[in-house]
Amino acid sequence: MGADRDGHARRTPGRAVAYATCGVVLLAGCASMPDSGDLRGVESTPRQDTQVRVFAMPPRDDAPPSEIVQGFLEALTSDDPGFSTARQYLTSRAAQKWEPERLTTVLADGPGTEAGRSGAWEDGDDYAFILTGTKVALVDAQQSYSPASGDYSETVHLTRDKKTRQWRIDALPQGVVMGKSDFQRNYTSVNKYYFASDTTAAGSGQPMTVADPVFVRERVDPMTQMVRSLLNGPTSWLRPVVRSGFPTGTALPKGVTALTPDDQNKLTVPLNDKAARIGEGKCEEMAAQLLFTLQSVTPTVEEIALRAGGKQLCSLNDGQAAAVAERGSRARPEYLYFIDGRHRLVRMADSATGGNSADPVPGALGDGTKALRSVAVARDEHSAAGVALDGKSLYVTSTVTGSSLGEPVLLSQGKTETDRLTTPTWDAQGDLWVADRNPADPRLLLLEKGASPALEVLTPRLDGRIDAVRVAADGARIALVVDKDGKQSLLIGRIERTEDSEGKPSVSVQELRSATPELERVAAVSWAGDSRLVVVGQEAGGVEQVQYVQSDGAIPESGALPGLTEVNSIAASEDSDAPLFATSKDGLLWLPGGSGWRTLKETASVAFYPG
Repeated sequence: MGADRDGHARRTPGRAVAYATCGVVLLAGCASMPDSGDLRGVESTPRQDTQVRVFAMPPRDDAPPSEIVQGFLEALTSDDPGFSTARQYLTSRAAQKWEPERLTTVLADGPGTEAGRSGAWEDGDDYAFILTGTKVALVDAQQSYSPASGDYSETVHLTRDKKTRQWRIDALPQGVVMGKSDFQRNYTSVNKYYFASDTTAAGSGQPMTVADPVFVRERVDPMTQMVRSLLNGPTSWLRPVVRSGFPTGTALPKGVTALTPDDQNKLTVPLNDKAARIGEGKCEEMAAQLLFTLQSVTPTVEEIALRAGGKQLCSLNDGQAAAVAERGSRARPEYLYFIDGRHRLVRMADSATGGNSADPVPGALGDGTKALRSVAVARDEHSAAGVALDGKSLYVTSTVTGSSLGEPVLLSQGKTETDRLTTPTWDAQGDLWVADRNPADPRLLLLEKGASPALEVLTPRLDGRIDAVRVAADGARIALVVDKDGKQSLLIGRIERTEDSEGKPSVSVQELRSATPELERVAAVSWAGDSRLVVVGQEAGGVEQVQYVQSDGAIPESGALPGLTEVNSIAASEDSDAPLFATSKDGLLWLPGGSGWRTLKETASVAFYPG
């Protein structure tokens, strides 16, 4: 799973795979089971081919309570639209009240069960089962993922109908529960796109698109799911810093149940009358949002047409969408940059081959007059910010021949190199971010257009010292490596920009959330897609590893990368076609697709792409 795309065998006794044919797998709990005692845990289904759809069987006549619970849990992991088969295991009243979309609870393994007669009725016509497990994640009603921990314990109650004498579930927790491998088989992470409220691209002035990752059921018409999710608006965490082109209340008309592109890969999306009177510019924004979103589901969609009020409003293809808004993942970097053995800023063209030689960057940062510790090149690659070797001074200059260094735009008063300035980072608006690690005055700072004076960024509820800063291309999100008591964690925050009563700008980072809850050391991090990062770190007692993570904390199933040791930096681009580079004790390394790391002849202490 993963918005920026890139088990064990099931034992059949008790709830077998009934048959598999024509791309359909049926799951059923149909063997004889005891009607008392503990149930075994529900084993997770091994991951299936993406073309295989899995459906559950309805309850058989006279099934005992244990089989009803087992079958219901199986049905939650099927590809049944609307969970209609799962509802057959419930009483009619419980089926009406149950809201499976309200919450998905992901457990480390399939839910375990403890059964025992509740003793409420003397005739023995009710049972209570406790579902147990260890939580790893939650997906809320907005389809937003968040890591979770702690024990899971919920009760499922059954009753036997007085007329039919069939057992059914009459009380259960809202939402669904399943093991991690079943979640990975059933759900996929995709991005829906909105526009940053307060930032625009520095060069074009276009709005910046912001990815809002959500999880949808992978084989239950994900395209229509994503259209509805996009129209419903951004998730709560992102909503304060984005806007949508769709008028409030815009939705698919009643009766529209599925959307399918035509044989020209064009998708026509009908909308209700809320969108009937929009102008051409607003329509193009809406179509661009839909196109970017649906290409996250399937790249084959090439054009979007919108209809409302009985007429076509507008049509937009991929090339036209690029003129409506900018996306970080569409900005191909011209160079890979690194600091060489002489502490100069150098660059290497055509980095996709990993074989070109490096040349000093034109201007003051590449001529060797100032030894550099770290550098960030602006996203337009026309200017750069460098931190001196002692970590004390920050300089900003252009990357053209003859440019001068000038006076530092920022100084740190930290007593040691590790207590001074972090590596700086640029957003697409052309603003520069850096953290001062001075224990006496730790601060996150913003230099508008790279110029002093620096504006202190508010960081409410930040617990620890910032060791590294990486701003997303959209300027709406920021990644911080935070150290507390010798342990590092990667946190993603939302950037909010406001003005005080006197019109002075105020910037804050709000609602920091962990993207790597299992790591206790983070050595390097870089954005590697619209909602994906690449991280070098290690778990407690583990070895250093390189992996992709989602900005919401989800780990793509294919997230692990070939390992490295003693990594100093990792270079990734939001453009997923740009290859990964890293620096370690072995020098500059390159990761071609599908193979291991290769050492290049260049000497480098730090490697990075623009941003």
